[in-house]
Amino acid sequence: MRTSLNVPDDVLAEFDAVWQAEGLESRSRAIREAMLEYVESHTRLEEADGDIAAVVAFDYEHEAVIGELHTVQHDFEDVIEATSHTHHGEWCFEVAFCDGPAEAVRRLVYRLRDFDAVHRVSVLSLTASEV
Repeated sequence: MRTSLNVPDDVLAEFDAVWQAEGLESRSRAIREAMLEYVESHTRLEEADGDIAAVVAFDYEHEAVIGELHTVQHDFEDVIEATSHTHHGEWCFEVAFCDGPAEAVRRLVYRLRDFDAVHRVSVLSLTASEV
């Protein structure tokens, strides 16, 4: 299937540099692989059930969203056991160490992804069957 995307020039240039450096044969192949990785990651989070341990890492523009992020962290204090935070100019990088029901961790991840000032949200999780 053919499709078209609107991608900022700088993101496309970086993407092209990466797939070419890795030796892939085409941009289409690189996009397919990126899409599969995204689907696998999303499906893993969606299919998690019961209690899980998870690391939720995200970066954000400090001034634009810090107050709202503190509210979210307090809303999810039942699953967030600890956080680590560092600054990089106007941007922050935060890691939340979570333990609890998979549904609560999913809701936390989706709330973080709702903010325009949050750039990326990545999740590494373990279910009880993997420990």
